[in-house]
Amino acid sequence: MGFFDKVGKVALGSRLRLMTASITDDAAKIYELYGVDFMPKWFPVFYVLTEEREITITEIANEIGHSQPSVSKIVQEMITAGLVEENEKTNDKRRNIVVLTKQGLLLSKKIKLQCIDVEAAVESLIAESNHNLWAALEEWEFLLEQKSLFKRVNEQKKTRESQYVQIVEYEYKYQDAFKALNVEWISTYFEMEEADYKALDHPKEYILDKGGKIFVALYQNEPVGVCAMIKMQDENYDFELAKMAVSPKAQGKNIGWLLGQTIVENAKKQGAKKLYLESNTILKPAINLYHKLGFQKISGLATPYKRCNIQMELLV
Repeated sequence: MGFFDKVGKVALGSRLRLMTASITDDAAKIYELYGVDFMPKWFPVFYVLTEEREITITEIANEIGHSQPSVSKIVQEMITAGLVEENEKTNDKRRNIVVLTKQGLLLSKKIKLQCIDVEAAVESLIAESNHNLWAALEEWEFLLEQKSLFKRVNEQKKTRESQYVQIVEYEYKYQDAFKALNVEWISTYFEMEEADYKALDHPKEYILDKGGKIFVALYQNEPVGVCAMIKMQDENYDFELAKMAVSPKAQGKNIGWLLGQTIVENAKKQGAKKLYLESNTILKPAINLYHKLGFQKISGLATPYKRCNIQMELLV
């Protein structure tokens, strides 16, 4: 196990596969020990059939958490081995009901005795160990159902890469980036409108001089994200979170979250009570981000944008 000590937890999959291969090899030997001509991979399907006299392939797949094609293949192998047969009593060919044959039923009695001994052996192994692997597996399965290993790694990647993102206040040198990043995403999903050109061509007059701010996200000193907080004339709202854009090449680095947090924090510092934003539900990642920031859906306000089909607010 020196390799795994050296590589560490990044080799989790490889280590589990190695253990699985070892246990599977032993399982084949155990079947031979009991004089049972049986493949270990058949066991989940076979076990379900011993409990249910008639069951469909789809129902078996749902029960054991395997794919339907995988279960179909195993069933066909067991039919060839003479352990399973399709139920000819039903006329519904779509249901694929299968049952154990007489040979399968006889074999199930042998396997039940074998299971008693295997259960006892596993219990003794648990008793000898400092950690209950069976209980740990149940816990890990539950946790991975809540959030997969892929999602967990992706979160860590975003966190690590976001450390290299710097949020700075707008300067004139970022005007081209402010416009280009917004034009890129707007043109991808919609069409540029008059209100867009006002804000993007004249950010100083339209946003900054009226008491708003613009923030720029730099990654390796390159502007890859922007967002504005625009002072609102509506007495119910202080600022609008607007013109958020992140370059496609820089997505996955938490940039939208960092920009959004920066807007919220700056609004608080200025004594704001409510923030407002407009968006479109086709932009699912953006809507998820706004919900994560704490924004809630509202309706009824006038908007200059044809593309707006959702309005949201945040109490700060």
